[in-house]
Order: sequence, then C-alpha cells, then structure tokens
Amino acid sequence: MDLILWRHADAEYGPPDLQRQLTPLGRQQAHDMADWLRPRLPKHARVLVSPAQRAQQTAAALGRPFDTIAALAPGAALSDVLAASDWAPSDEGCVVVVGHNPTLGEVAARLLGANGAVAVRKGAVWWFVGRERGERPVVLHACISPNLLAAGETGHRH
Repeated sequence: MDLILWRHADAEYGPPDLQRQLTPLGRQQAHDMADWLRPRLPKHARVLVSPAQRAQQTAAALGRPFDTIAALAPGAALSDVLAASDWAPSDEGCVVVVGHNPTLGEVAARLLGANGAVAVRKGAVWWFVGRERGERPVVLHACISPNLLAAGETGHRH
C-alpha cells in the first residue's frame, strides 16, 4: 500500500483555526505540488482530507474527488491518520492524506522507524510504499517540498 502524506500549503494566521485560508504563496505551493502528484498517482488513489479550509484548498488543487475526514482535523493523533487510511503496508492501493503538523510528522517518523516527529514543510509530500520483503515493511519512495519544485524551475530557492 502507498501512503502519501501531504501537509497543507502556506496559510493565513489567526483564529478561527478551521477557517484559515491559503495565502497566495500557499495557493501556488498547492498548485505546484498537485502538478507534480497528478501524473504519478494511481487512477484509483483515495484522497482523505482534514476539514480545515487550508487542507481542503490544498487538496482541491489536485482536481480529484476527496473525502473530508473529521478525525484528520488539526490536533489529530498519529493513530487517527493510520486508522482513517486503513494503513496496512502489505495491502494494495494508494491513499493520500492531506493534513497538518505535527501529526503528519509523527506518522512519517513512525513509518521511518523513529520516535517523535520529523518536520514536514508546508505543502510538502512524503510518499511511503509498503512492501512484504526485507526487514523493513516500509520504504520512503519520495519526499518533496514545493520549494524544491520551484527551485527546479527557476534555479533558486524561495
């Protein structure tokens, strides 16, 4: 099973938290990452999204139907993400989870076999692939931030 963790793109600050919108930079980040993901995603990939407006807007850039999952809201637990995605490394399929830090960083760390959390940049994708062979059931297939995509196009970092 492929599990793709996609952190929402850059968003406005301030309450109410669930209603925060993407900034112009965030809209560009979401667009750039969606352009990178779209040709790589399996046709039947499921997309699960936090109810927060910034996550909804990030996922919408992909141009695919998605399911809003209340359990993926800001403050979700690592176990909420794994349960919502039905994560099982040896299963078939692909699930994209659009959510928030620190939760996505905790999921990434767990899948990498570490404790704690890793930093997942705004708008970044961490793509994990489950497998049945070897001593590790999970492989990090790709880790890419929108800054890297932009740097590749313009030759400099943002």
